[in-house]
Amino acid sequence: MKVTIVMASFNSVDHIVEAIESVIRQTLVDWELLISDDASSDQSVSIISDYVRLDSRIRLIESKKNLGAAKARNAAIEAATGRYIAFLDSDDLWKPEKLERQIAFMQQHDLAFTFCSYDRIDEVGNFINIHHVEKPVTYHDLLKSCVIGCLTAVYDTEKLGKVHMPDIRKRQDLGLWLRILKMTDRAVPLADSLAQYRVRANSVSSNKLNAAKYTWSVYRDIEKLGLLRSSYYFAHYAINGVFNTYVRPRLGNHI
Repeated sequence: MKVTIVMASFNSVDHIVEAIESVIRQTLVDWELLISDDASSDQSVSIISDYVRLDSRIRLIESKKNLGAAKARNAAIEAATGRYIAFLDSDDLWKPEKLERQIAFMQQHDLAFTFCSYDRIDEVGNFINIHHVEKPVTYHDLLKSCVIGCLTAVYDTEKLGKVHMPDIRKRQDLGLWLRILKMTDRAVPLADSLAQYRVRANSVSSNKLNAAKYTWSVYRDIEKLGLLRSSYYFAHYAINGVFNTYVRPRLGNHI
């Protein structure tokens, strides 16, 4: 059962080699890696092209104009030939057994949409803590808190078809998960940590307000929720955001 891995890239020269190598090291070998480069101005395309020549499972989709992560990922989704579609950003990593275990889990339990726990690491790869998940997530759960890490999500196109991201600059992954959860009743997690999410210095605090604005936009513009429902879910989102940013790191792995 082939897996298509969707990787958006934009000026990713610092970390993309590690990301690609983490795919190559997967114990499941029936995959294709579609790297959609969004008009990088650094050496990303040159690095990707080297890997394309070395491994026929890796393909480059190159944009001449910067269109944003949603369009970059959607171009790869459109070109996908695998039954399963998985996502890995160009600065994140997978543990070697990630795909094999997750696909086996989906097949064993006849699941359309899954995700898993993941490690949070700093820019040079040092462990910070674990984002732990163990309960299935519904559409309404996800509106309150997006617990699904993009680097962990996998969906089955045989059950759902190809589902694309909404064309927004940020929070397009949340928009996609909500679309999928309107097609299936829940997303089911593997509790084990099978991936590593890189926390970058400019993404910890400076982008919080920006993310909040786009989350509100998902509620109002993408999901078409009324003002009261949007406010209700946004309040949950804000409270969870404060907890996960300031409280959870102090408690470590004891929660």
